[in-house]
Amino acid sequence: MSDAALETRPDIYSDANRQRMWKEWAFQVVALAAILLAILVLMTLLINVMIDGLARLSPQFLTSAASRRAAQAGILYPLVGSLYLMGLTALFAAPLGIGAAIYLEEYAPVNRLTRLIELNIANLAGVPSIVYGLLSLQIFVRAMHLERSLVAGALTLALLILPVIILASREALRAVPQSIRHGARALGATQWQTIYRYVMPLAMPGILTGVILAFSRAVGETAPLIAIGVPVLVTSLPSSWDSSFTALPLQIYDWIGRPQPAFHQNAAAAILVLMGMLILLNSAAIFLRMRLQKRQAW
Repeated sequence: MSDAALETRPDIYSDANRQRMWKEWAFQVVALAAILLAILVLMTLLINVMIDGLARLSPQFLTSAASRRAAQAGILYPLVGSLYLMGLTALFAAPLGIGAAIYLEEYAPVNRLTRLIELNIANLAGVPSIVYGLLSLQIFVRAMHLERSLVAGALTLALLILPVIILASREALRAVPQSIRHGARALGATQWQTIYRYVMPLAMPGILTGVILAFSRAVGETAPLIAIGVPVLVTSLPSSWDSSFTALPLQIYDWIGRPQPAFHQNAAAAILVLMGMLILLNSAAIFLRMRLQKRQAW
C-alpha cells in the first residue's frame, strides 16, 4: 500500500473509534439508568413499608398471637413456624442438593442420561413456585398422607430450592482447578479422599453462599404453602414434625387482603421482620464466604 493511501486510513479508523466509544458510552448510560431506576423503586417501597410498619414494631408485636383486633395481633406463631420450617427445609435440601452436585460433577459419566438430568435440573430451577406447591399437594399431602404438617411444608420448600442448590454447588465444584484433583490422585489419594480433603474445602465458600441464598428465596415463599393448604390461623406452636403450622409470608398475605388499614400496618411491620431475616441470611452468606476464603489464604 502506498504512503498516500496509509495517510487516509487514520481518518477512517478515528471515525470507527468514535462510533465505538459513543456506543460504549450509550450502553453505560443505559445500564446506569437501569440500576438507578431499580434502586429508586426499591427505596420507594422500603420507605413506604417503614413508614407504615415501624410504629407497630415492638416486643408485644413479636410475642403476641394472631387476633381479630389489629392492635392486639402479633406474629409469634408465624415467626416460630417460619424458623422451624427453615430448619427442616435445610435438613432435607442441603445434604441432598450438595450430594447430588458432587455425584454429577465428580462421579457421573458424561453421556446422554447425565446431560438430560443436567438439562432438567436447570429447567426446574426456573419453574414457578406454584407448580411445586401443586406437585407437593398430590404427593406429600394426599399420596403420603402428611396432611398440612410442618414436614409437608418443609419438603415442599426443599423441592423448590433443590435445583438452585445443585446448580450453585456444581459451579463451586467446577471452579476448583483440575490440577488439584490430578495432584492428589498422583500422590495416592482415592477419589473420595480427593473430594473430601481437597476439593470440598476449596469449593465450600461458593457452596455455602448458594445454599444460604436458596434459603433466602424459600423463607419468603407464599404460593407453595397456599397450594398445599397451610392454614393462616393456628392456636399453638409446632411441637413435632407432624404439627400444624403457619408461616410469616402467609400471615402477611392474610393481613394485606383485609380492608382495615390497621391490618395493613401489621403487614408492613411483619414485612420488616421478614426482611430482617433475609438480611441476616445474606449477611451470614457473605461472612462465611469471607471467613473461609481467608482461611484458605492462610
